[in-house]
Amino acid sequence: MLFTEGIYNIYKPPGITTYKIVAYVKRHLKEKFKVGHGGTLDPFAEGVVVIAVGRKYTRQLHNILNNSVKEYIAYISLDKTSDTHDITGEIKHLNDITPPEEKNVKKILSNFVGEIEQLPPVYSAIKFQGERLCDKIRLKKLTYDEAIRVLKPKRVRIYSLELLEYKFPKLVLRIVCSSGTYIRSLARDIGEKLNCGGVVEKLIRTKVGDYSIENSIRLPISF
Repeated sequence: MLFTEGIYNIYKPPGITTYKIVAYVKRHLKEKFKVGHGGTLDPFAEGVVVIAVGRKYTRQLHNILNNSVKEYIAYISLDKTSDTHDITGEIKHLNDITPPEEKNVKKILSNFVGEIEQLPPVYSAIKFQGERLCDKIRLKKLTYDEAIRVLKPKRVRIYSLELLEYKFPKLVLRIVCSSGTYIRSLARDIGEKLNCGGVVEKLIRTKVGDYSIENSIRLPISF
């Protein structure tokens, strides 16, 4: 497939970075165009990534990145914690947890709908002193605890939080939220309110604005 100017809804499979999607598009251009994306996905996650080709279209990415409503399906494990709040981090298994009743889970979930304040994950692309916080930790320029003190809470909006499945420790949610929402932080915070862990084991971004996973372009996975 050759790409020309326009906006493309591309499916990112798990296990690769968003930048590999961008690199693939750049290698398959009909002409030399500027290429950008409308928001990254963590390497372990999958789903919709919006790619713009051509300056006319990359100018539209700011609105997609900052103002679009996003939808996710999150598979959360409540019997463990992680320094990254997902399955790729340092996992700590929790013992002697009393499984919350489903009615209590639903009650806690309802408290997260609306405008909420959340602390971003330490392992994130948030900039501090000109570098990404996650890079500073990995390069040992900051300790994990120092990085936590650097973080500032941010306000985001959860439009809906639907319980799709619950069988402790497995919790599956459909989340519709504003740009800038960290699903990993949401999982952590839900787990804390339930006196459990909260680790995202699988994450699928099903929508970015009007772009849905059903209509996304599947690129060759060999790249």
